[in-house]
Amino acid sequence: MSGWQPRLSRRGFLAAGGAALLGAAVAGSTGTAAPGPAAVRLGDFWLFGRYDDGCTELGFDELDLSPVQLPHCVTPLSWTGWDPASWQDRWIYRRHFTASAGDRHTARFDGVLTDAEVHLNGRLVATHHGGYLPFEVELPDVVAGDNVLAVVVDGRWALDVPPNLPRSAGPSVIDFYQPAGIYRPATIGAVPRIRLTDVFARPVDVLSPGRSLHLACTLDAPVAGQVTASVRQGGREIAHGGAPVAGKTVEFDVGGLDGVRLWDVEDPALCDVVVTVRSGLRVLDQRVVRTGFRDARFTTEGFFLNGRRLKLFGLNRHQWYPFAGGAMPDRVQRRDAEILRRELNCTMVRCSHYPQSSAFLDACDELGLLVWEEIPGWGHVGDDAWQRQNLADVAGMVVRDRNHPSIVVWGTRVNEANGTTAMYGRTGRLARQLDPSRPTSGALASTTGARYAGGDVEILAYNDYTARRGAPFQLRPPRPGVPYLVTEAIGTLAGARAYRRTDTPGVRQQQAELHAKAHELAAADDRYCGLLAWCAFDYPSGWQRAVGGLKYAGVSDIFRIPKPAAAFYASQVDPAVRAVVEPGFSWDFTAQPAGPGARATIWSNCDRLLLFLDDRPAGEARSRRDDFPHLRYPPFAADLVVPKGQRPQLRIDGYLGGRLVLSRRFSGDRGADVLSCVPDDPELRADGADATRVVVAARDRFGTLRAGTGGVVTLELTGPGDLIGDPTLDFGATGGAAAVWLRPFAGPPGTLTLTARHEKLGSATATVRLTRDSTRS
Repeated sequence: MSGWQPRLSRRGFLAAGGAALLGAAVAGSTGTAAPGPAAVRLGDFWLFGRYDDGCTELGFDELDLSPVQLPHCVTPLSWTGWDPASWQDRWIYRRHFTASAGDRHTARFDGVLTDAEVHLNGRLVATHHGGYLPFEVELPDVVAGDNVLAVVVDGRWALDVPPNLPRSAGPSVIDFYQPAGIYRPATIGAVPRIRLTDVFARPVDVLSPGRSLHLACTLDAPVAGQVTASVRQGGREIAHGGAPVAGKTVEFDVGGLDGVRLWDVEDPALCDVVVTVRSGLRVLDQRVVRTGFRDARFTTEGFFLNGRRLKLFGLNRHQWYPFAGGAMPDRVQRRDAEILRRELNCTMVRCSHYPQSSAFLDACDELGLLVWEEIPGWGHVGDDAWQRQNLADVAGMVVRDRNHPSIVVWGTRVNEANGTTAMYGRTGRLARQLDPSRPTSGALASTTGARYAGGDVEILAYNDYTARRGAPFQLRPPRPGVPYLVTEAIGTLAGARAYRRTDTPGVRQQQAELHAKAHELAAADDRYCGLLAWCAFDYPSGWQRAVGGLKYAGVSDIFRIPKPAAAFYASQVDPAVRAVVEPGFSWDFTAQPAGPGARATIWSNCDRLLLFLDDRPAGEARSRRDDFPHLRYPPFAADLVVPKGQRPQLRIDGYLGGRLVLSRRFSGDRGADVLSCVPDDPELRADGADATRVVVAARDRFGTLRAGTGGVVTLELTGPGDLIGDPTLDFGATGGAAAVWLRPFAGPPGTLTLTARHEKLGSATATVRLTRDSTRS
C-alpha cells in the first residue's frame, strides 16, 4: 500500500500507546550536530487527515483521523503520474503526549512542506514558512497529563515562499513536484533551562602546522560560567580548550591540532567536538558537533583539496522517491549518498535545488562525497516577500549545515534565475558573514550567463546545455579570470527526450556516451574545476520534456536502479578498489536478433578485455582511448555480431597487467531467467522510523538485469510493517526492474517477508529481521 498509511486500526493504535510519555530523562543530554533537543523522535502514533474547523482544539473529535508514522506524505502516490492537486490543500497532524509539568519542552521539525502552524493544547505557538529547512518550537504551558500537539500543514502552490511562484501557472512552472507533509523527522522533549542553541566549529589554517579550531557558541539565555571544547578523533581526545562566558555568546580557539588527520574524499577523517557549558561545578548543557579539517579551494586553475588538484566528478541529486515523495527515513536518504559515492564513484554531488536531508549530508561527510548546497528556488524570483524569505533561507541553510566538512560551496543564487545584483549581493554577504570559510555561487543558464556581473558570487557555475539535439557535443570554454564549474549538462536537452530501459538500444547507449563525453571535455582543460552532470536519479516533474509526470534524465531510474549510463560512472574507479566490466548493451536477442553488432561499448577499468561466445574465443575488445583521451578509464569497443537464430552465452574476461581480475558471463537463453527480490539491508530497527529498499528484477541466470522483460509482478508483505509501494509492478513499463520499500511498525522484534510473483519467472522472497537495536541507520 502506498502513501505511508500503515495498516493499523484506531483500536490497535491506542493499544500500542498512542500517547507518548515524555519525561525529564532527556534533559541535559548531549545534543546533536544540528540545533534542537536531544529528545524523543516523533515518528509513530500521529493522527492525520484533511484540515477541518476546530481540528487544532484540544477536544477535537479525532474519530475520522487516521494513524500514521513520520516521515509522511499527505497523499498516496505511485511511481509515476503524480497529480499536484492531490496534495494542494491544508492538512492536520495531531500527536498526544504526556509530560511532567514544569519542565521546559521544545519540538523540532526537520522539514514540513510547505508551511506549518504548530498548536499546543489549542493555542497557536509558532508558524513556519518554507519546506526545506528545520524549525524549532518552544512549547509553553505543557500540563501534567494529556497534551496535544497539532500541526496544520499547508501544501498549496499559492504560498508566496521559494520555490513557489503563486502568480504563475502552477507547480509545473518549476522542474520538480513537491508533495506535502511532515516529510522529515521530528523530535519533542524536555530540554535544559539554559542550553546551547548553536555551535560553529570552524577549522582555521588547515594546511599549516599551527592549524586550530575556532568555536563560536550561542546560548539561549545569558549565563556566567565556562564553555569548554574537547576535540576527539578516532575515539581519543587530541586537543581541548575553553573560555569564560558572561552572556549569550562566546568565541575561542582550540590549538594543538597539528596531529589531526585531514578530511579527504579518499580518507574522510572526522572529528567530534564535545562542547560543555558549566556554571561553577554544575553542567548546564553539553552538545556534540562533528567536523572535519580540510582545505577546499576553487581557483582559475581548477579545484584543489588539501593542496592537491582534484577534478570534480559528479551528478545532481533530487530528493524525491516513488510512492512517498520526499518522505523517506534517514537510512533511505543515506543510501543515496552511498550509491553516488560507492557505486557511481562521484567525488561531488549538487543538492538541487534546495537544502536536503541532514541524514544525506551526514552520509556525505562519512563517505567523502563533496557537496554543493543551494537555497530553494528554480528559474524565477518572486516579489519582495518572496525575496525576504529567500534571505531567511540562506541563513537557515548556512547555520544548519556549516559544520559539514563535505559542503564546499553555498549556492546563494536562485538556480537559473536572473534576480538582481543587489539581491544576490545580500545573499552572498549574509552567507559569508555566517560562514567565512566557504565561497558562494549560483548556477547560471544560457539566458542568464550574459548577465553575470562577477561581483555577487565567487565561482562562476554554469548549467551547460550548449549541445542540443543533432549538434556535436561541446561545452562552453571557461570564463577567464574566475573559477569555473559546470553544474549541469546532458539531462534531456542533449540527445533524447527521455532515457529509459524501455527505450531503444541506441537511445540507452547515447546517454552513456554523452555523459562520458561531457566528463572527457571537462577533464581535458584544467581551467574547469569539474563537471556535475544532470542527473543521478529520475524525478517527478511536469516541466518541459517530462513524460507522464517524470523526468527520465537520471543515470539511474527513480527506484535508484542503474540504467546503462550508470555503467560509465561505475567504471571510473581504481581497479585496486574493484574491477569493473559493464556492457553498454543488453545481451538479449529479442530486440537485436543479430546481437549488439560492431563497436558495441563495454565500460571497464581493466587494461584488456577478452571475449568468448559459448566459451569459444571471440576476439578482443579495443580500447577507445582515442575517443576519450582524458578519461581515467576509457571504454572499449567490441564486435559482437551473432548469426541469426543463435543465442550464445557471452563471457568477458578482464585483465590488469596480464592478470585475470574479473570474468563475467551473460546468458542468451531467456528460458533460464529468474525473478530476484533483494533488500538493501537484512536488518531494520522496529522503531517506526526505519526502512529499506527491496529491488525486484528479472535477471538472467548469471544475475544480470533483463531490461526487456514484460509482465506484472504481484507483491505480498507479511509481518509487522508497511509496504511502501504499489502491490503490483508492471515490468513492461519499468524495464524489467522496480523497487518498493519496507517500513517496520514500532514494536517488538520480528520479521518482514516480501513475496514477489511473476507469471513466467515464478516467485522470489526477501526477508528482513526487525530488532530493537538503536544503532545509527
